[in-house]
Amino acid sequence: MNDLLSISSNMFVVAFFLYCAAFILFAVALMGRRWSNRDPVAHSKKWGKIAFIGSTLGLIFHLIFFVTRWIGGGHIPVSNMYEFMSFLSMMVMVAFTVVYLIYRKTLLGLFAVPISIIIMAYAAVFPQEVQPLIPSLQSYWLKIHVTLAAAGESFFAIGFAAGFMYLIRTVDFKSKEKRARRQQRWVEVVFFSVILVISFIATVFIFRASGYESVFTQTKVTGQPGAEQTVTQTVSYKLPPIVGPYQSKIVSYEPFLGMSKPLFNAPSWMNGVNAGRKFNTIIWSFITGIILYAILRLIARKPLGRAASPVMEGIDPDDLDEISYRAIAIGFPVFTLGALIFAMIWAEIAWGTFWSWDPKEVWALICWLFYSAYLHLRLSRGWQGGKSAWLSVIGFLVVMFTLVGVNLVIAGLHSYAGVD
Repeated sequence: MNDLLSISSNMFVVAFFLYCAAFILFAVALMGRRWSNRDPVAHSKKWGKIAFIGSTLGLIFHLIFFVTRWIGGGHIPVSNMYEFMSFLSMMVMVAFTVVYLIYRKTLLGLFAVPISIIIMAYAAVFPQEVQPLIPSLQSYWLKIHVTLAAAGESFFAIGFAAGFMYLIRTVDFKSKEKRARRQQRWVEVVFFSVILVISFIATVFIFRASGYESVFTQTKVTGQPGAEQTVTQTVSYKLPPIVGPYQSKIVSYEPFLGMSKPLFNAPSWMNGVNAGRKFNTIIWSFITGIILYAILRLIARKPLGRAASPVMEGIDPDDLDEISYRAIAIGFPVFTLGALIFAMIWAEIAWGTFWSWDPKEVWALICWLFYSAYLHLRLSRGWQGGKSAWLSVIGFLVVMFTLVGVNLVIAGLHSYAGVD
């Protein structure tokens, strides 16, 4: 079994680098056509096929990772954040492959493949050991609920990619009009949101490679007056503590940039010994995100949306609008079955109730309502083009908050998905 898990880990790495190579090849297919001495269309078509072959090979190795981890671990690998995010990234590539075979749009690979790469890198942040299933997860409904929910979300990701491409293609980045400038700012906000995730991943890996660690203890008094119990918990920081736990003591502290202690402690309303650590992670993500965004702006010497806009020249925006809508239309019924209907059946079996207002359940419902509104406005009110594209972008940001924010920040019945 250990040999299978070792093979699985190697397949994960191979798939990751194949996706990275495919992304570079998609970039060559689209950007290299400007400097090609031959027919630019032929250049794009040739390198687009090579890039798609690379991404397909990556998907094959990703599938091998999934199967070998399933066999080696003894259960379907979707029970913690590493496994679920790895599975989600694989399903994004499945969705991309399906949509690409339908529409044959090379440009889609330039935006869809990086989503899978980022999600895979994000998965690698978490502990990768196979963990035994807790009782509520020991059900075949785990396979049905989680896999279908991830499949639906993967098509939402493709809808996001196509919708964002539509905005970059159609927003007038040279205009000084109020409406155009507002759209330009919101496109930058989306770029910055993606950069925040990338910077978080990079920061975690950099400090993990350096072996950084600071440790705190927090003492909490629980129980009724006269029957109090004192509980002492330990929390380990893998990023330099800008924020320490509420009412904590330093066990060991590794100085960073002259800081010999946290600048301040988490407020009292942030419950839990890990609240300060999570808040600290958010602060670090914003600090490194702002730095990375500033560096990219300096390199481009213009807003990122304006810098990316020339890549879209010659692309029919109606095609992008159609791809975004079709991807979401495919994902919605799958998500409905996996994230709501089968989830409620499993909840009844595991916890004795179809609905408990758990944060994850609430946000899954919010996602479903949002995409229901998207389809209603699209089909009944004629919201196509820019309005539809903005909804596809906002919708996927809501999905990512459901996957990341709810799992790692908000406590609830789905807290088993959280990690150290």
